[in-house]
Amino acid sequence: MMQQFVKLVTLLVGLLGLVTALVGVVGFVVFLSYSGVQLPALSEKEESIPQAIAEIPVVTALADPAEMWRAPDWATVEAEPNAADIKYGKELVANTSEYLGPKGKVKAISNGMNCQNCHLQAGTVPLGNNYGAVFSTYPKMRARSGTEEDIQKRINDCFERSLNGQPLARDSKEMVAMVAYINWLGKDVPKGETPKGSGIYEVPLLDRAADPAKGKLVYENQCQSCHAADGQGMPKPDGTGYLYPPLWGKNSYNHGAGLYRLSRFAGYVRANMPLGASFENPILTDEEAWDVAAFVNSMERPGKDLSKDWPDISKKPMDHPFGPFADEFTEEQHKFGPFKPIQEAKAKSK
Repeated sequence: MMQQFVKLVTLLVGLLGLVTALVGVVGFVVFLSYSGVQLPALSEKEESIPQAIAEIPVVTALADPAEMWRAPDWATVEAEPNAADIKYGKELVANTSEYLGPKGKVKAISNGMNCQNCHLQAGTVPLGNNYGAVFSTYPKMRARSGTEEDIQKRINDCFERSLNGQPLARDSKEMVAMVAYINWLGKDVPKGETPKGSGIYEVPLLDRAADPAKGKLVYENQCQSCHAADGQGMPKPDGTGYLYPPLWGKNSYNHGAGLYRLSRFAGYVRANMPLGASFENPILTDEEAWDVAAFVNSMERPGKDLSKDWPDISKKPMDHPFGPFADEFTEEQHKFGPFKPIQEAKAKSK
């Protein structure tokens, strides 16, 4: 009985002490309130604790979508007197290899790539190397050949360079169809005008040379899932072409193609690659685009006789990688940059 009594007394003493402490705290708070002292609010305490907030990258469109050239409505083709040619022309652009590739059912004159591997969605994508300005600007003088070229010559340039093949006969059914399709795409563009969004995006120049080693890392992280680690692309199961084209090697474009110039390749991938990117939602940075262009174009690919190109060497673009040149810069710098000094020297010479 004595032990239970002691425990009860001890419990009562403890409770009394707790109540006394609580009364003291309440009394202290009341005293502070009447004395004008402000206690910090809970929200203020929270604000005083540094918060680590992850930065969300802001994606900026490369151009205003509202100003971009858009292809005509495909549903209107049926009203054209040469609708059959236009439709066949689109099919040839989209599935070139099926008709004119190594196993082509019309002719075997190209490397297995399709025209739309470089001219996206059959040449209709804004800043996707589209055909929007072809009808309005051809025929025209081209410094590369030193002659006036028509659309037929331009198409055959692609067959001989980008498709590393042979030219089409100018009067062939296929040439007639491709010209009809390209003309139809540009039918609403006034002659002599180049609409915004035609061709390829111009990437701002770097203050350094493009770096193939850095570009290799970009390729591994962003490109090889489609184009393969060895750059040979992803062939179609039936062997009639590629789901994703080879970027180097014997079945890719040769070193006379436009995409062999770094500015062209960088602009193309900046606005369109990797898969899912667009000029409205680009994925690569300017530097990544230049560097991956340097990596891809440092790899082996077919050659071409370029001895008749650029009869006036002063008209060679800053990133044409083969001499002779009208300036003192090396082939290395003309290929990889930095390009600003070349551009500035050219401007002064004028």
